[in-house]
Amino acid sequence: MKLRLFFTVVGLSFLLAAFAHYFTENEMFQFITASISVVFLAAWLGKSTENVAHYAGDRIGGFLNATFGNAAELIIAFFLVKEGLFEMVKASITGAIIGNMLLVLGLSVLMGGLKFKEQKFNRQLAGHNASLMTLAIVALFIPAVFMRELPPVKIETLSIVIAVLLIIAYVLWLIFSMITHSDFLSDIEEHESEAVWSKGISILMLATSTVFVAIVSEWLVHGVQHVSQSMGWSELFVGAFVIAIIGNAAEHSAALLLAMKGRIGAAVEIAIGSSLQIALFVAPTLVLVSLLLGKPMDIVFTPYELAAIGVATFITISITKDGATNWFEGVLLLTVYIILGTAFFFA
Repeated sequence: MKLRLFFTVVGLSFLLAAFAHYFTENEMFQFITASISVVFLAAWLGKSTENVAHYAGDRIGGFLNATFGNAAELIIAFFLVKEGLFEMVKASITGAIIGNMLLVLGLSVLMGGLKFKEQKFNRQLAGHNASLMTLAIVALFIPAVFMRELPPVKIETLSIVIAVLLIIAYVLWLIFSMITHSDFLSDIEEHESEAVWSKGISILMLATSTVFVAIVSEWLVHGVQHVSQSMGWSELFVGAFVIAIIGNAAEHSAALLLAMKGRIGAAVEIAIGSSLQIALFVAPTLVLVSLLLGKPMDIVFTPYELAAIGVATFITISITKDGATNWFEGVLLLTVYIILGTAFFFA
């Protein structure tokens, strides 16, 4: 009964967004309905991913959770690149990274901590995550430092080189974490998940939900510039917080529910793993995709964006390094997120 109600809401939200896109000219209404629809579709995508992960196993399942959990962000960013809205793309990448580390992880740690006095997870995995995020900061920092010294053509070349290296590093990390050292990086406790659908239906649901997310994401991008201008919001704020929060809907729900079930290790993997995939795979991929679209995008982020990613990484490493969490640490993460959101709003 609950599943039927869920799909009814998903269907109605999609139909409303379609009506607004094709039969109205109010761009604000189009943006709002598309945003609502993306949130429900992301929840459908997250549920589909969880079911596929049940049949695929823990390591591959974790990878699928990260990949399809970020599908909404990747698809939205693709259409932003297609429209040439590069500053908003970079802002949305920044927002996705800090949103996962601060908002998603913060809420998960807070709500899980209110139910359990202390929750523990794999310390070795936390250490490797910290090293990978440091790599991402270095890779984003270098182009910004050399930006004033190099001509545009060389900046573009530097961006391509860094993008390729980050993708290689991410692929090697998957091999390390999923194959050669999977036991070393496994969670402290094993948990069994229940599948709602059969293996075939789960794969079909995953493919179908991804297609619908792609469709509505294009509608969302169509009205985002108008909303930014009419509300007086900067592209930086819209990309880093509005679009990022909408795109992170799947991770929000999945990580929060897992933390409240005492599975903080899985919640941390979703939050930080998603940030890593955005920084090491999604962002570099968008740079390469922009070349194919004939609209080259560099990987030079603004000082505001670099500062936000750096601060988010610093507080996340500080909180997760001991392999244990409590509700107050969740408060700290959320406080930093609100501070950054306020600063981006006025920037």
